[in-house]
Amino acid sequence: MEYQSAFQKAGSLVKVNSFLRSVYNWMAIGLLLTAVTAFFVASSPALHQVIYGNPMVLFGMIIGELILVFTLASRVQKLKASTATTMFVVYAILNGAVLSSIFLVYTSASIVSTFFVCAMTFGAFSVYGMVTKRDLTSVGSFAFMGLIGIIIASIVNMFIQSNMMTMLISYIGVIVFVGLTAYDTQKLKEMAVNQPADATGAMIRKGSIMGALSLYLDFINLFIMLLHIMGVARD
Repeated sequence: MEYQSAFQKAGSLVKVNSFLRSVYNWMAIGLLLTAVTAFFVASSPALHQVIYGNPMVLFGMIIGELILVFTLASRVQKLKASTATTMFVVYAILNGAVLSSIFLVYTSASIVSTFFVCAMTFGAFSVYGMVTKRDLTSVGSFAFMGLIGIIIASIVNMFIQSNMMTMLISYIGVIVFVGLTAYDTQKLKEMAVNQPADATGAMIRKGSIMGALSLYLDFINLFIMLLHIMGVARD
């Protein structure tokens, strides 16, 4: 019985590690696609003019991103694994095009340094979410309420254009997204542990894509908040 229990635990550990490795791999692919796209668009005056010179194009891209995210979140179980994967890739590329303006607003050095700070912060809280025995549900609920507050405050700030409010939103945003990072990581670990034994490869792939999307969004938003705080504007 002891040997059987040990084999079961080992099998469960392999299953969890395999799932989480797939999640982080897809997240890394998404971030790479976003970074390459952002740099490419920023380096092309023609492309940047097409996107930012026409508000309807930019607005359409943002709407497209929202449609992709909400479709994945609400219909992933009904989608083919290949379709879900394609939608995630398209979202990452679209997001890169939308975020390309950061290369024109901030210096390259500050973008790189902020990215490394973000990566280390994200990694630390993701590891915490994976290893802690504490139930982070309350942290997730608090962070979600904070996210709603950030969205409302950001909309208000679009009209009043307050630098002080921008910084306040950014500092609160860092707290919110590190909390969501730990919470989402813990939920992904639980998802991996509790996935059915008869789960197909397609089911696991779709779970990996949704997990990657959650962590990708946490990372990107944390990076943006940190960039508002640490970024050095171009002359």
